[in-house]
Amino acid sequence: MSGWAAKRFWTQATVVPADQGFTVSLDGRALKTPAKTSFWVPSQGLADAVAQEWQAQDGKIRPETMPFTRTANSALDKVTPQFAAVADMLAGYGGSDLLCYRAAAPQELVARQAHAWDPLLAWAAATYDAPLTVTIGLMPIDQPDAPKAALARAVHALTPFQLAAFHDLVAITGSLVLALAIAHGHLTPDAGFDLSRTDEQWQIDLWGPDDEAAESEGHKRVSVAHAARFFTLCG
Repeated sequence: MSGWAAKRFWTQATVVPADQGFTVSLDGRALKTPAKTSFWVPSQGLADAVAQEWQAQDGKIRPETMPFTRTANSALDKVTPQFAAVADMLAGYGGSDLLCYRAAAPQELVARQAHAWDPLLAWAAATYDAPLTVTIGLMPIDQPDAPKAALARAVHALTPFQLAAFHDLVAITGSLVLALAIAHGHLTPDAGFDLSRTDEQWQIDLWGPDDEAAESEGHKRVSVAHAARFFTLCG
């Protein structure tokens, strides 16, 4: 037996001003989050993106085609009630950032990592006063307290809506520095994602592509682009 799925019951999804920002109504009925919280977003651009997702539904509602709605729901239901904990968790990536862990060999990979990642670490040092230590191998190292604190302040300065999108940037790239660079426009989403895949791309160049891995990478690339756009539309 196939599972039950909600079906479209509205004619028009409309952006409506709200006390905090903007909401979306379906034939005059205001959206609610899965936790029954009143739905709102901080900018009209973001509300427009949500409304377009609802307007595009045809027949059965397909949540997987509604990433802006999903991220906004996460911001309201999950991030807002536990903002400090989420921010602390993401800031923790600064202590084990992908960009700080380098290969010892072969020399081609060593050079490729340095070329790809050293400029980003220099950018983080200049932008956030957060110089991070680079190490060889995968054994964890303790980063200095001052850079970790500086990066944590940058994360805690985000709004709950920004933090919901930022979560995806960090989780997918594995790097707090890359996530900050993408979120604040220092890197395009595609460029940031490519830099996070430096090791994987070297393996592909060496051994050739894998269809299943390529499909997974494509989904992740799309998710990074969505998260970056959501972050930008927060205003």
